[in-house]
Amino acid sequence: MKRIILLVLMGLTLSVNAQTKTKKPTTNSKNPTVMPNKEPRKEVVYQVFTRLFGNKNTTNKPWGTIEENGVGKFNDFTDKALQEIKKLGVTHIWYTGVPHHALVRDYTKYGISNDDPDIVKGRAGSPYAVKDYYNVNPDLAENPANRLQEFEALIARTHKNGLKAIIDIVPNHIARKYEGKTNPKGVRDFGADDDKTVEYKRDNNFYYIPGQAFEVPTSSNYQPLGGDKHPLADSKFSENPAKWTGNGSRMAKPDINDWYETVKINYGVKPDGTKDFPELPEGYDKKSYADHYAFWVNKNVPNSWKKFRDIALYWTAKGIDGFRYDMAEMVPYEFWSYMNSAIKMKNPNAFLLAEVYNPNEYRNYIYLGKMDYLYDKVDMYDHLKNVIIGKSLPDPITQIQEKYADIDRHMLHFLDNHDEQRLASQDFAGTPEKGKPLMVVSTTIGTSPTMIYFGQEVGEPGNEKAGFGQPTRTSIFDYVGVPNHQRWMNNGAFDGGQLTESEAELRDFYSRLLNFSTKSAALMGSFQELQTYNRTHVYAGDGVVEGANNQNKDYKEGIYSFARWSENEKLIIVNNFSWVSSAEFNLLIPGELISAWKLKDGSYNLKEELYGKSGAQLIVKNGLGSVKIDIGVSQSLILSVQ
Repeated sequence: MKRIILLVLMGLTLSVNAQTKTKKPTTNSKNPTVMPNKEPRKEVVYQVFTRLFGNKNTTNKPWGTIEENGVGKFNDFTDKALQEIKKLGVTHIWYTGVPHHALVRDYTKYGISNDDPDIVKGRAGSPYAVKDYYNVNPDLAENPANRLQEFEALIARTHKNGLKAIIDIVPNHIARKYEGKTNPKGVRDFGADDDKTVEYKRDNNFYYIPGQAFEVPTSSNYQPLGGDKHPLADSKFSENPAKWTGNGSRMAKPDINDWYETVKINYGVKPDGTKDFPELPEGYDKKSYADHYAFWVNKNVPNSWKKFRDIALYWTAKGIDGFRYDMAEMVPYEFWSYMNSAIKMKNPNAFLLAEVYNPNEYRNYIYLGKMDYLYDKVDMYDHLKNVIIGKSLPDPITQIQEKYADIDRHMLHFLDNHDEQRLASQDFAGTPEKGKPLMVVSTTIGTSPTMIYFGQEVGEPGNEKAGFGQPTRTSIFDYVGVPNHQRWMNNGAFDGGQLTESEAELRDFYSRLLNFSTKSAALMGSFQELQTYNRTHVYAGDGVVEGANNQNKDYKEGIYSFARWSENEKLIIVNNFSWVSSAEFNLLIPGELISAWKLKDGSYNLKEELYGKSGAQLIVKNGLGSVKIDIGVSQSLILSVQ
């Protein structure tokens, strides 16, 4: 049976200039890099910081050791935990921080060398300073000797529970002390065959600073391990000649704010920026991954390309369903064409997500680099944050959607991740309830996947001062607990038994919204903004009145509305980000949309789908539609036409 659904949110009063032009409906373009399913639905990625997820310890001592503050394990992702994550509406789990990275703990009895605190951020270490790509973080295993087997069991457990597994690959940089202790036969370590007498050579894995030794960066405001004594914490690290630092610094002594714990990988880009490898012919932005793969067969490519391709295929063979690529824009898109096409040839449904922050390069990384998804941070995330903190109006959301209409399917939306301030933190929404309308917009406005960060669904504010990590972000560098999440975890029961009433209600909201999004055909369909029409038309009982002097004052300036629809499902989504006052207004549906939906004049009963309420009506008269809305602060409604 056909359904028409209206989703409504309310809030914030701000000033805005009226516009007069009504936008025409637009249909999102198909994704040429992803093989479509018969009935495509939105995907939901649950990012979990693997080290923190199962940690039951609540001590949270700044710079605390693993013995003091605890750590989560692979085995904490029990069948029960995975089932509860799936029930939230999740389709993919991104296990963040799995590859073996540099950390300050003694694992020498397992054949692992100690890492130097002078080049490790925090005590638990950055997950983006990978030390061995062919193994996993020993902290995460019950028995570090069997750490790889324990992770393989987690991959199998994830699949058994109907979820797909994603891990990080960090191609731009690796740990300063990379040591592949478990390399497959024939695999040579990064830099093992480099000519270190020159700054650059195409098949070198690193860039060098000949004649200069590396110097540990210094700062009067920072001491490794918070000043705790350690035999290796002596402001010295042996690296001669020095290598370029991960963020591109060419100084033998990087700045303390540089990514000094890492070294930059050479992909055949000369120091002057010119490319020293084959480039894709014109027209390859329109070709499939199979065509890209065929292009690279027998091509002479830099050694680093082969190393990372083999790493990705190694994990693909172990059942990993996709990858999140750190700082992908710092690596040439030709390499991504080479590696991603090889992955897709093994797994056409692989989920390939990239961190790219330069909008001018988005289409190159999608169409030429064969990425499935990019972070929609610079525009959508940043704008939603500015709206909720009072720095911007919601109206430019229309321009953002128009700007990326051709790549909408590729622009993954999020409000929380390991790099950003927690949505519920004081520097962002302030409370998780204020973040609700942002979450609805983020989830429903496009055809792309939605991502949430573990603890977001229970309002985690990131208040802990963990050591290297600072409040408003959950630390990725330290051994620390995540209090709101730990209350949901309930000592391993994963039943929410310690949640407060408001935290439990919030998780229920996320579950209802995310599950709705993965079932909705309309959210994979067409988009039309309703903002302009409702700004410039006033409800007059029997119809609408248009004119510059008739700005709709009931349609408060903080509201943002749009429509989404497919053949059998129609959505009208209205959002206002106020947490101050409720509102009553008539939501106006323009004639062109009523016509597109083939609705006849009449009255349509509405049922609220998120919480099961009913009573509202959609009135269509003279080919124009209206719905009387009475809504509370930061409230969300999904109304379906019966």
